[in-house]
Amino acid sequence: MHETFAGNWTRQSHVSVEHLNSVRGLNRRFLDLAGQGSALPGLRIQLAPLSAAQRAAAASCPYALFDLRFADDAHWRNRLQMVGAWRIADEPKADPDTVDFVRLALFYTWHVASSAGLTAHLLLGMHSHTAEAFRGIAVDALPDLALVEAANLTARWSGCSAYWNALIRAAARPDPAALRRVQLSGLQLAAATQLPSEPREV
Repeated sequence: MHETFAGNWTRQSHVSVEHLNSVRGLNRRFLDLAGQGSALPGLRIQLAPLSAAQRAAAASCPYALFDLRFADDAHWRNRLQMVGAWRIADEPKADPDTVDFVRLALFYTWHVASSAGLTAHLLLGMHSHTAEAFRGIAVDALPDLALVEAANLTARWSGCSAYWNALIRAAARPDPAALRRVQLSGLQLAAATQLPSEPREV
């Protein structure tokens, strides 16, 4: 199923199959981490009943299921302007498995940000200014950055329990079509989060 899913999304969005395969692999690692570790206890409880195969099926989305404040342009511009001055000792301590995942995710982010077009926006929800800032740092800065940012790892749309409940329920059932519908709904959710908020009436 996921090969067809990825192929259709690639043709519509101009995101490469390679990028989609990589984000799917990161999603799987993230769900494994969340299901087995203590970094995301709320998600761990929900994921615990799923088998490894069911988590892998849930992970097969054409977008990241993890988040590192990618939509927070001010946070990243400030962070990336301070290369070499990060106060790692002052940051909250994260467990080694979380740091390892964040390091891998940031290497992928740096690579995606170096790509032309809207790849970082489509896959990660990242603003163009943030992608540009990532392009300006050296790859050897990423391991220290992972130590600083590990505390910010969350599930994407962590406040949208309806999405995560639906995704996990669908992954637990032998119904690929239902799971795909939920995964496609994530594209609508991603688009909705980018819409400007309507001005309030006075």
